[in-house]
Amino acid sequence: MAEVEIKQVRSANGVSPSQRETLRSLKLGRIGSTASQEDSPQLQGMLRVVGHMVEVDGAERVKAE
Repeated sequence: MAEVEIKQVRSANGVSPSQRETLRSLKLGRIGSTASQEDSPQLQGMLRVVGHMVEVDGAERVKAE
């Protein structure tokens, strides 16, 4: 699998607690923070949950259905 660079671009204010916990699981917490993760189905699911708050580089994004 490929390495994925994730950057938080929106605030977590006003989002559900599960979305806030997902950001913590991705090692994000502030606007502008970045983290590198190994691409996996679990990561793609987390990105689907918080996709409106992050930008992803390095892998194809899964479209929400």
